[in-house]
Amino acid sequence: QVQVVESGGGLVQAGGSLRLSCAASGRTFNDFFMGWFRQAPGKEREFVAAIRWITTYYADSVKGRFTISRDNAKNTVYLQMNSLKPEDTAVYYCAADFSLSTDWSVWDYWGQGTQVTVSS
Repeated sequence: QVQVVESGGGLVQAGGSLRLSCAASGRTFNDFFMGWFRQAPGKEREFVAAIRWITTYYADSVKGRFTISRDNAKNTVYLQMNSLKPEDTAVYYCAADFSLSTDWSVWDYWGQGTQVTVSS
């Protein structure tokens, strides 16, 4: 069993930055992929970024603006979001799984989500 807890959401103006954190517990942190997904009102949950060891993966919509990283000593994953746009507004979820997929339904372990709102 894996538990994940997100933090760091909030309200920011377009062009601004936010950093999300995701603390994981329950299993050996290095064993699994850690990912970020987001869901805007009325839209399907979508893949944002993922990481395992030092390998990272990004959705095209965030490439060059968002950076995913992990601190193994703290069992924590971060999502640094720069140059934020109003269309980045969504609830952001942290997830963990032993396999990688951009399909959210494949991931087994989820946090409760944190709201990110980008004003224009």
